Order: sequence, then C-alpha cells, then structure tokens
Amino acid sequence: MVKHEDETLDRTFAALSDPTRRALLARLAQQRELSVSALAEPFAMSLPAVMKHLDVLAEAGLVTREKTGRTVACRLAAGPMEDAMQWLARYQHFWNEQLDRLAAFVEDETCQPTPTLASPAAPLSRSGAASTPAPRRSTRRGRSRRN
Repeated sequence: MVKHEDETLDRTFAALSDPTRRALLARLAQQRELSVSALAEPFAMSLPAVMKHLDVLAEAGLVTREKTGRTVACRLAAGPMEDAMQWLARYQHFWNEQLDRLAAFVEDETCQPTPTLASPAAPLSRSGAASTPAPRRSTRRGRSRRN
C-alpha cells in the first residue's frame, strides 16, 4: 500500500516539476474544460509536444481526457493534488518552525558577526620580503610551420 502511494506521489511531483505542465494545469484551473488545441494555443510548441505533456499529466492522474468525435477535452482531476497537499502538510509544521527560528536568529541584534580568519588588509605571508613569481611550467615555444 505504501509503495503504491509513493509511486503516485512520485508521478505527481514529477509531473509538477515541469513549468509547461504547471502552466497547462493553470489554464485548466481557469476553465472547467478545454480542448487540446485550445489548451495548446498560447504555447510556442507543436501540438504533439503539448500532447506529450498532457500524457505525463494524465499518467499522474492530474488530468482526465475525454474524446468526443475528433475533439479531445481535458479537465483537472483533484485526487493526486489532494494527496500531494496532504503529504506536504505533514512537513509544514517542521518547516514553519525552522523558518521562524531562522528569522529570529537574523533579527537578533545581540548576535555579533564572527571574526574572519584573515582580514583583507592582512598580508598572506609573515615574511616582509617580496615574493618572486612562480616559474612557468612549460618550455619555450617550438618552431612554427611557417619557418
């Protein structure tokens, strides 16, 4: 059971990881139902490319498609998104607490910056003598083909 839930979440988050697929979902959220061609209109990509994105969304269960004649209508499906939201909610308290602690640390005026190991004005060497440049590692240039 857990393995199935993990696979479903993996597919959902993988589908949501692509900006084009998120934009397709946003368009479907604005409209109740859109045909594939209407859904693809604002994107600068071919219809087959949009269809591949829709295949990923459908495989994750985020979109349902229904064919009527020559038209394929797409709709949002809420189930996988609800599962993802529940999964994220489990970690919400932890992250809120961590971010609150970070904000308190940053806003703490009593916190002094730690001194750096070497200040920019400090010399890198204790010696007062000037350093000589390192020797070149390669030999002299050879003859060119023109000579």
